[in-house]
Amino acid sequence: MLGYRHAFHAGNHGDVLKHLALFHCLRYLTIKTKPLLYLDTHAGAGAYRLEEGYAAQNREWESGIGRLSGTGRTESAPDAVREYLDFVEDYGRRNPGEYPGSPALASVVLRPGDRLVLREIHPTDLEELRTRYRDDGRIEVGGSDGFAALKEVLPPESRRGLVMVDPPYELASEYDRVVDSLAEGLRRFETGTYLVWYPLLERPEARALPTRLSSLTERPRLAAELRIRTFGPGDRGLAGSGLFVVNPPWPLESLLRSALPYLAGSLGGDPAASWKLETA
Repeated sequence: MLGYRHAFHAGNHGDVLKHLALFHCLRYLTIKTKPLLYLDTHAGAGAYRLEEGYAAQNREWESGIGRLSGTGRTESAPDAVREYLDFVEDYGRRNPGEYPGSPALASVVLRPGDRLVLREIHPTDLEELRTRYRDDGRIEVGGSDGFAALKEVLPPESRRGLVMVDPPYELASEYDRVVDSLAEGLRRFETGTYLVWYPLLERPEARALPTRLSSLTERPRLAAELRIRTFGPGDRGLAGSGLFVVNPPWPLESLLRSALPYLAGSLGGDPAASWKLETA
């Protein structure tokens, strides 16, 4: 959506869940020497300055990555959370003032022989991506429809890859496109790892999405949800977010099982904050 800018939400609780899982998936998948493809269908600007511009307007990051790194509770954090926070802090030291979005995270974790395909249709964010990665030969940046990229690049020659699907979900039709795109990806590349981020909202298409995604495949899959607050009467706001993962790397379940209770306790906006983790 041309009106959507991820910078408004950079570093919020949804980013924490998404990026923590992505970080650990990529770290595990890069243990093997065979090249890996990373496809980001809605890449945004790559990285963000949380104290400037759109991120500074609503300051959603303060109750997300800011709360995790600023509470002094990192010593009690499980390893999965602490290792992700160490990565974010190290990135910020090497890139002063910046918070890594999924493209920046992947560009650091992935190796010289790996390939990154980033898609973003917002012209300003697209230009930022192109400028940021113009000298990195591993990275292909394009302004075409991110959902269509699954048809363009799958399957990878190496038969190893991770696909990140994180659309704005501003229109009801985007939920259908997520389902259709995952189905297409699995037809082309059944053994790939797919991470689909989704919002927890009181709208029927949002509530139905995890079940619709799970019905697409019998491959190993995982659904993780982090709820930071309860819904009030008529509430249309975001109560949390979830991740649906097809072919999750084997450590991911145990990592999330240790991380989610800590995240719910640290980021939860009310006593009813909760988490859920289901596998099949």
